[in-house]
Amino acid sequence: MKQCFAYTRVSTVKQGEGVSLQAQKEAIQAFAKRHNIEIVKSFEEKETAAKKGRPVFSAMLKELCQGGAAGLVMHKIDRSARNFADWAKIGELADAGIVIHFASESLDFHSRGGRLTADIQAVIAADYIRNLRDETIKGINGRLEQGLYPFKAPLGYLDKGKGKPKIPDPAKAPLVLMAFELYATGKFSIRSLQKRMAAEGLRNFAGNPVSVTGMETILNSPFYCGIIHIKRRDTTYPGIHQPIINAQLFQTVQDIKAGRHVGKKVTRHNHTFRGLFRCAECGTAAIAERQKGHVYYRCHTPACPTKTVREELVDEAVAEALRFAQLPKTSAANLIQRLSDRLQPRETKPKLDSLQLRKDLVDSRLNKLTDALLDELIDTDTFNTKKKALLLEQVKLADEIADRDAQPDVTEADVTNFLELVKSLYLTYRIARPEEKQQLAQLATSNRTISGKSAFVQPHNWLLRASDLIDVLGGAHYADSSRRERDETERHFEQLAELLYSREVKDLAKIVSRDDEV
Repeated sequence: MKQCFAYTRVSTVKQGEGVSLQAQKEAIQAFAKRHNIEIVKSFEEKETAAKKGRPVFSAMLKELCQGGAAGLVMHKIDRSARNFADWAKIGELADAGIVIHFASESLDFHSRGGRLTADIQAVIAADYIRNLRDETIKGINGRLEQGLYPFKAPLGYLDKGKGKPKIPDPAKAPLVLMAFELYATGKFSIRSLQKRMAAEGLRNFAGNPVSVTGMETILNSPFYCGIIHIKRRDTTYPGIHQPIINAQLFQTVQDIKAGRHVGKKVTRHNHTFRGLFRCAECGTAAIAERQKGHVYYRCHTPACPTKTVREELVDEAVAEALRFAQLPKTSAANLIQRLSDRLQPRETKPKLDSLQLRKDLVDSRLNKLTDALLDELIDTDTFNTKKKALLLEQVKLADEIADRDAQPDVTEADVTNFLELVKSLYLTYRIARPEEKQQLAQLATSNRTISGKSAFVQPHNWLLRASDLIDVLGGAHYADSSRRERDETERHFEQLAELLYSREVKDLAKIVSRDDEV
């Protein structure tokens, strides 16, 4: 009785759960019984034959070459190989004296005619795979062009079936948003963020805490702000799924990851002003160190004249900058008095028109970019890089337009609250907790440096601008002024309205409201 190996294969694990493998085994057993063959070992694989390098197939070939059996029985030719490299190895086995059988093919592999027939069928099997691959890629590209993601939903989204966009997962989407927001503070490293999100309950598809690599993948993916990026081909498409985050938040996270952000990650010693100050002499970051119960900030550049500065002095410098930025009481009072007859419903159309014009320009540049690729004026890599940047800009402008539409008219209460917020900034800073002081310093100050044994801080540009606007508007004469002066006053009021909805003011309001709650 001739001793042979048996080899069965399906393309995927899911197919292996069906009847295909069992049907192949039964056909091989029946063939062996009819031809007086003993199956001494069976090899089972759940891997596509389109690519070479199947592990089970390779192990079987190695054992056959070492004399493990006199022959090999497989179900059909297309179960053995669908690429020419693996088919050539089967031919080499036959040339070496190994008997090759196909249970469902009535051909003699060791005759010239049978070998030719088998070769033709192998070529047809390989061509079938190539055609199937082309059709699959064509279908995938079609979905991507429609803004659909034809693969498994990323963490934070749910699949709704073929031809439908992914939808946010009610349980995980808020946690993904939290991960982006926490990292955007600049106080977390990927590792510390991973630990925090594990504690918050973010889990991967297997039910385990998201790994450091998984967290990196989430933060790198523009899918969460509405853009589909296919990393393998480095191609980008606008998606039609609902974003979990906005484009501005995604860009902030990318800037922090690329080192274009002054915030410092959470470490063992998260000192109040860590990462916010630089050396005025050489421009390097001032490092916070704890010595003998005190925190010092110093430059580590050799031979730099900057000395250590105690944190208490740094804290006082920030406070003085905020004290300097306090609004003139007279101007603030005059402005509030004039609000009732000056603040009419805000005209948003000019600003909306400007945003829409910028968005149309981005749309036009995208079209020209495609034309440049077709005309071979740029290469594919340049096209993909520029397209990704333009799509992100497109999404950011769309977010701004949506925010602008949603913003209410500026009211007297809005400006009054804004004035109270800025007036109380110094006092708020004095009673704030260390982590809030860090946020206040980052939002309301700029040009933070140390030199010698002193710290130097300036109010942020937006804060200085607010002070100037309120001073001008609080003392401006509208009724008796010239048309040019009235136009200037209108422009100043519009700039003040812009400040009310700026990111810095919104973030400051959140900090102050948290302090009030405490």
